[in-house]
Amino acid sequence: MDNDKKATEVFRLLKEAYPNVKGTHLNYETPLDLLVATILSAQCTDGKVNEVTESLFKKYRRPNDYAEAEIRELEEAIKPTGFYRRKAHFIKQASKKIVEKFDSQVPRTMEELVSLEGIARKTANIVLSNVFGMIEGIAVDTHVLRLSKRLGLTKEKVREKIEEDLMNITPRENWFELSNLLIAHGRRVCMARKPNCAECVLNDLCPSAFLLSK
Repeated sequence: MDNDKKATEVFRLLKEAYPNVKGTHLNYETPLDLLVATILSAQCTDGKVNEVTESLFKKYRRPNDYAEAEIRELEEAIKPTGFYRRKAHFIKQASKKIVEKFDSQVPRTMEELVSLEGIARKTANIVLSNVFGMIEGIAVDTHVLRLSKRLGLTKEKVREKIEEDLMNITPRENWFELSNLLIAHGRRVCMARKPNCAECVLNDLCPSAFLLSK
């Protein structure tokens, strides 16, 4: 089976398995909230990010709040998410640019979003699709990266290249949903350390299933 047909079947089976899957599990009210939450989600669970942002979003409500924040104070506020110094730097610098160049409004284009420090296509895709309903690509998080490689849908290692491969074999109207379905399956069945291949609906399509089930 070629990858185009495999991708179609993967989408169909996951859609049947997870009919109610929606967008991101990150809590947010504004585009800025989601931008910040997605930065914090790097190498951190959505649950932990949501715990941290519950109080963070009450204190920092506008880009200017982050841009003018005392960096040590911001670091302390997000410390439980890990890599807090780097994340605080990205949040502060991205917010400064939003204030100075985009009139304090989170940009609505891929090109503008990725011009912000610390914002790659994954974060931009999540913000554009969930907040603005604009589908410009496929958000390749750790689950999407892992599953697409296990399924043999890509041989690439770089997120942007993996995204390109997935976009080439998936109809544009399915890009947003495919990402969410792969994430759901990665969380519930095809886990990183101990995938449950025996109960996987993609078992027959997955070239890694035999090896991973050992």
